[in-house]
Amino acid sequence: MKQAPPASTTDTPHSAAVGTGTMGNKLLVILALLSAVAPLSIDLYLPAFPAMSEDLSTSTSAVQLTLTAFLVGITIGQLIFGPLSDRFGRLRPLLIGAVLCVVASIAAVIAPNVAILVAARLVQGIGGAAGMVIGRAIISDVAHGKAAARAFSLMMIVGGIAPVIAPMVGGFLVDPIGWRGILTVVLGLAVIMLACVVAGIRETFPALRRAELKVLREQSGSPNAALRSREFLSYTLTFGFSFAVMMAYISASPFVYQDMMGLSSMAYGIAFGCNAFALMIVSGIAARLTATHSVRGMLATGVGLMTAGVAAVGILVATGVDPIWLSVPLFVTVASLGLILGNATALALGAVPAAAGSASAVLGALQFGLAAVVSPLVGLGGEDTAAPMAVVMAASALIAVTAFALSRAEGDERATTRMGSGNLVDR
Repeated sequence: MKQAPPASTTDTPHSAAVGTGTMGNKLLVILALLSAVAPLSIDLYLPAFPAMSEDLSTSTSAVQLTLTAFLVGITIGQLIFGPLSDRFGRLRPLLIGAVLCVVASIAAVIAPNVAILVAARLVQGIGGAAGMVIGRAIISDVAHGKAAARAFSLMMIVGGIAPVIAPMVGGFLVDPIGWRGILTVVLGLAVIMLACVVAGIRETFPALRRAELKVLREQSGSPNAALRSREFLSYTLTFGFSFAVMMAYISASPFVYQDMMGLSSMAYGIAFGCNAFALMIVSGIAARLTATHSVRGMLATGVGLMTAGVAAVGILVATGVDPIWLSVPLFVTVASLGLILGNATALALGAVPAAAGSASAVLGALQFGLAAVVSPLVGLGGEDTAAPMAVVMAASALIAVTAFALSRAEGDERATTRMGSGNLVDR
């Protein structure tokens, strides 16, 4: 597929030198914050599920539906806002999504019953998705090569840790402020998201650039031909099913840590904090190693560690050992994602620079679509077994490993020859 030339520096006001694949730290921080709003909104209120069920006089499964609705909303929202950002630029769709997220967050705080809360969470997810999907596209606009991989890894320190650390924060907040107070915190995050968009984001995909890439896509024979490439699909599946491993762990964690291991809400939060810290450290290491190591090689290491951790979880569950021992392989599994999420994102989006918004939408829709499926599956066996979690994690890890292995069939030769364009990270 023909590659578009890097945008000029005048097209991207936040990048000092787009052609060299750099981007400003201020923009990176803002994009990281935008990417964290939706993940924090997913899990911040997990420890409040019992209180919500009692206060709203509804079942546990109905409360769980508020989480599923949010995940479905994120999936739909990314499929909407990603292509829109390719057609109309990044800024306008991002503003619309941020406003929608704020309005829906207000509705969630004041929801009188679980039905309205589910509807509000659905819309909240749709709006919040804009920050995630367009944020990734903006990075593809202004950073290339190893700089893009490093930026995605740094973003994952925030975006990747958010769904892990959120239950810990929620565990500390649920008693003093209640579940509506936690949803008010989510509202505050949505307001911050809107303020960051208004004050700190400028258009990085102007009309002239959109017209140039539209011509290239038309010359390829199909506007979305690149999205069907084996390279893009392989890295996208690696990313999506690796994230599914983490979501299986997160969704089952309240029952595994509190009901099976016997931890208190506070101890549960601390356990989550340890895993979050490990993910943060590994993500930071990955960002630093990008300058001297192969991005693909780091991804391979991460996938291998994740597979080993998931296999250990399955063995421990099958042999019926004390559940407390599950904390060790779960720690390894979560930490390994620091080598996977950012690098897989950079490799996937780097494969389709002419359709970054749509590619980001596919990546994110798969990510949270799988999360929506995984979330209820891990609870099928009840509260006294971790077997469903282990099975879902194992199936997801197997698909991720297979997808990564298939990407090798494309070979590194083509990636090397395309590096000259500056649009792909080094493998």
